[in-house]
Amino acid sequence: MNHIKKPVVIQVSLPVAILKEGKYFIAYSPVLDLSTSAKSFEKVKKRFNEAVDIFFEELIEKGTFNEVLTDLGWQKMQNKWAPPVMISQELEHFRIPVSV
Repeated sequence: MNHIKKPVVIQVSLPVAILKEGKYFIAYSPVLDLSTSAKSFEKVKKRFNEAVDIFFEELIEKGTFNEVLTDLGWQKMQNKWAPPVMISQELEHFRIPVSV
């Protein structure tokens, strides 16, 4: 008998920061330590979604899903994975001595 495993779908909300560097937009999520870039806001969002899909496909394919998510600070609670909670994102001011 051939048993075909159904893919499991998990739904999770991820914090994603989108930055502008010159002509490029950078999308980054600290809970996956994953980023991508594009020349438009819409394109970087699309690319980031694709990168997340590929990221999780690779974890499953390589059998490292639990290990990698645990290393990234995720927790498994009641058979569900939860990413670390981002508490704050603020602009902090620093004084940096620079020799000119």
